[in-house]
Order: sequence, then C-alpha cells, then structure tokens
Amino acid sequence: MDNFIVSARKYRPVTFDSVVGQQHVTNTLKNAIHNNQLAQAFLFCGPRGVGKTTCARILAKTINCEGISVSAEACGACESCKSFQNGASFSIHELDAASNNSVEDIRSLIEQVRIPPQVGKYKIYIIDEVHMLSQAAFNAFLKTLEEPPAYAIFILATTEKHKILPTILSRCQIFDFNRIKVEDMAGHLATIAQKESIGYEDDGLHIIAQKADGGLRDALSMFDQIASFSNRQITYQAVIDNLNILDYDYYFQLMAAVSQENAADTLLIFDNILNRGFDGGHFIAGLSSHLRNLLVTKDPKTLKLLEVSDNIKKRYLEQSQQINTGLLLSALNIANQCEVNYRTSKNHRLQVELTLLKLCHLSSAIKLGVNGISASNAELKKKLPESVAIPRSSAPEITNKATSAPLVSSTAAGHPVVAGNTQVSSIAPAVPSSTTVKSPAPVKGWGSYKPSITVPSLSTVFEEKAVEEGEEELVKGNEFREVTLNGFLEKWNVLAENLKVGNRITLYTIMTMSQPRLSGNLIEVDVENAVQMDQLREGKIDILNYLRVELRNFSLELEGVQIEQSKVRKPYTSQEKYQVMATKNPALETLRKTFNLGLS
Repeated sequence: MDNFIVSARKYRPVTFDSVVGQQHVTNTLKNAIHNNQLAQAFLFCGPRGVGKTTCARILAKTINCEGISVSAEACGACESCKSFQNGASFSIHELDAASNNSVEDIRSLIEQVRIPPQVGKYKIYIIDEVHMLSQAAFNAFLKTLEEPPAYAIFILATTEKHKILPTILSRCQIFDFNRIKVEDMAGHLATIAQKESIGYEDDGLHIIAQKADGGLRDALSMFDQIASFSNRQITYQAVIDNLNILDYDYYFQLMAAVSQENAADTLLIFDNILNRGFDGGHFIAGLSSHLRNLLVTKDPKTLKLLEVSDNIKKRYLEQSQQINTGLLLSALNIANQCEVNYRTSKNHRLQVELTLLKLCHLSSAIKLGVNGISASNAELKKKLPESVAIPRSSAPEITNKATSAPLVSSTAAGHPVVAGNTQVSSIAPAVPSSTTVKSPAPVKGWGSYKPSITVPSLSTVFEEKAVEEGEEELVKGNEFREVTLNGFLEKWNVLAENLKVGNRITLYTIMTMSQPRLSGNLIEVDVENAVQMDQLREGKIDILNYLRVELRNFSLELEGVQIEQSKVRKPYTSQEKYQVMATKNPALETLRKTFNLGLS
C-alpha cells in the first residue's frame, strides 16, 4: 500500500517521444532545441489532462541537460537531470498561479529572475494555470516577460486561453494541445496493462478512452479504478458496470426491434434501462449517436469516423446493411426532436416512449406511402378507357405566345387538358370507347372549325409517369430524387388542406400564410412569432414524413424563419385613431373645429 503510485504519476512521460498524441508540439520543441532557437516565453494551452505541464517539465529538463542526444532528448544521467528528477533542482521553478495570483507573488518571482542560475545554462520558470493571475499581476509581469535576462525562460500553462491578456499572448510562442485520440489513448492503456500484468479486453479500453473525452489523466484514473474493481481483469462488462455506461447491446437490440416493428420489445428494453438507473435523456442522446453511427457505416469511406473498437465496428456494419437509409434518416430526425423537447416535457418517460412507438411504425408509414401511390395509379388505369377522343369546346384556345402552340383546351365536361405533352391535370368522366361525342353547336364569333383532340392511351401515360418518377427505383431503395418547385408546392398545398380538414388550423395557417422557399433539400417557412415557431417545430415530423414519401426524397429538411415585425405602432386610443383619420382626410379636422366637436 505504501509503495503504490497511481498510473497517472507512475507512467508520466519523461521524454518528448513518450508524450501521447501531441507530436505537433513535441517535434517543434525538439527542433527548436536542436537549432538553438528557443523563445524567451512559451504558452501551452489546451483541455485538462493532455500533457501541458508534462511537456513543460520535459522541456525544462532538456534545456539544462548536459548531454543532450542527437534526437534532442535529455540524457537522464547528468547532474542536472538527476537533480530535476529528485525535485532538488535550483534552476527550475514551478509556480501554481491558482494559489499565488497576487501582485506580491509576481514581484517575488521577478526578484528571483535577477539571480543567474548556479547550475546549468538556463533558469526556467513554469507557471501553471496562468489564467488565474489577477489583472494587476499580469501588468506587473509584462515587462519581465517581454525582456527577461538571457538565461531566463518562462513556460506558461493554461486551460483557458481566452482569459489571458492579449499583451501577454503577444509576448509568447503559443502551442495548442489537442484532445488525445481514442485510438492513441487505448493503445497507451494497453501498453500500461501489459507492463502491470493486468488482463484486458480491447473493447473495455476503448470505452475508457471514450469516457475520458480526450484527457489521458482521466483515462488513467479510470484505468486504476476498474483494475481494482475487477481484480486486475479489465473486461468490457466490468467497465460499463463500474462507469455506469449504457451498453452498446441495448441500442443494437432496440434498432433490431424497430426494424421488425416490434413495439413491445422496444418499450421493455427502455423499461429495463430505466430500472438500471439511467436517465431517459441520456438514453435518447445515446440513441441519436447510435443512429448517426449506423448512417456513417453505410459508406465504407466514412467508417473511420467511428471511435469504437473493431468488434463494435463490425456490429455497426452488419446492422447498417439491414436497415434502410430512409428509415435511419427519419428515425434520427424523430430522436433529435425528442431530445430537444425532453427537458420541457412534464412526463419524460411518455416523451421517450412516444418516440419509440413512432420509430416502430416508421417502416409501415413509408411502405404505406409508396404502396398508396402505386395502388392509386393502378386503380386509375382500371377506371379509365385506353383512349378517349375529346372534341374542342366552344371556349377560346389558350396559346403560348412564345411558341404559338396550344397550351390548354377544355374537355366535354369542362375540365382542362394539357396539350403538347402527356400530363392530364383533370380527367373527364369515363366514356366508353365506342361512344361518339358530338361537337357542340358553334358559338358566334369563334368560327365553324371544330377539330377534336386525341388523348393518348392512359396506360401509356401512367407507364411513362412511373418511369419518369422512378417508382420502381423507389422500391429498390433509391429515395433521394430531385425535387422540383412546382411538384413541391403541389404536395405542400395538399398537405395544408389535409391539416385544415383535421382541425389543425394553426399549422394550416402557418403553411398558407406565405409561400415556402425550397433551396436544394431545405424548406424554409416564414413565421411571425415564437408561438408559430413552436407550432411549426411540433408539426415538423408530420410534415417531413408526408413530403419525404410523396416527393421521394428522404433528405428533405424543414426550418422556420421568423420575419421581422413592423415597427409602426398601431393606434389604440380614441385620440390616436382620430389623428390617423385626420391625416388621411384633413377635412375631418375642419369639421371638428367648425362644430366644436370633442372626442368620446
């Protein structure tokens, strides 16, 4: 017990090459030492536990080393290196600015700077958490930092660069430390586990690295904790039990149930998660990440974006091939909407369960939309004859001025028919093929020429339309067709009328108040206030589910844009209303004065 040292201290790097994940910093420092181009002040900034103070100590030790190697590393055997390792060096000083942040502390440091080093070439001052210095302390430090003695070097370290004065930043060479990658961290933990003779699973080490969020010190602390918890056997199960992490397996089971439309299993899985003490918001955030990972694994090029172990990558790859891209996109949209509304909801559990039920019925909704289009077309084919001869009506012919070609004529029932292409906008009642439709009596002024228009076979029309719109391709998984403005507006208006029939008047008003804008796959809708914005967000999922199926593009997105309200104040009082009326009609003021009238 007395000899135990935590891994964060025991395996703290002592050379530049042993620093994990910061090669861009260590290589620059080594080259500066090798070329004898050291600055008088360095600033190391970045998140916690990424090696700022460690690199500062390595730099200080290497600068004063008496036997620097060819690769610009400290020898570790000279008098200067030994005294530093034993904590007895008189040339290297560390100051914690968090507890020594006053002007007096900085003045004391400035007095020490005037004394040359007794051993070694340089006198190095490492100031940790330098952003904690007061404004007055920073100002007192400026002159010394800008023009120190030739033997003095300052190394500042901070986690909050934005709190440091610009005058300090301009006097330092700034090195930004990155968060350490999951792969690098897991590899370092595996090396330590081998040295300590600790059994481990790669999946378990990856979970520790992900939980550390880029900080190696946090990862090493969790590593020691789990090694004690699991009796020196770091397994995947031990890690998720000790760190209270939701297992990947829950999400894989959940999506398998969703793809099979098994609502009961999804609710039971969620209930099991709640019974283990996990929060519903944490679960839905993890579900969004899981859906994102499934979409990422759809393309082998983006597989490297997953920061998980190889075993988990294989599981993601297998499940992503079993679930349709359109389903994943819609599911991610629903999960994201639930995450947004979760905090404001009074019944958190119901909010998540409603989302899970929507996910389970998503496949049916998509299939129903596709099958509905096919069935509708097939039914129309049966009801309509193969060809109909429709005479020209007595109404005038509308022509295109640019081409002088007839655009629209009228059928016998008065419904318009588009000529020049095969698109029928409104179809006349079915007429038997043997029936002859007589031309109406000529109307005076229109001439006696009454040719008839022959409509092509409607079977041919629907077949060509199906090919045009890619109906067969949709079934095979091609769900990203290009959307035209006219086609979009037509479906938009149909949906608005359906909402009106369903008594969703507020959403209907928003959709019909102004014409929406279509930019690529983004739909922008103008709203007048925050209340309308909230209503649009609530109805967003229903709108997108309808439009994506009808327009056959599952990448459509919807955003509300709040328009600026007029700054002109409306008249409310009798005096204000009278002033407005008098401005429009000056005779009103003359009338009031003539009869000495007042305002009620």
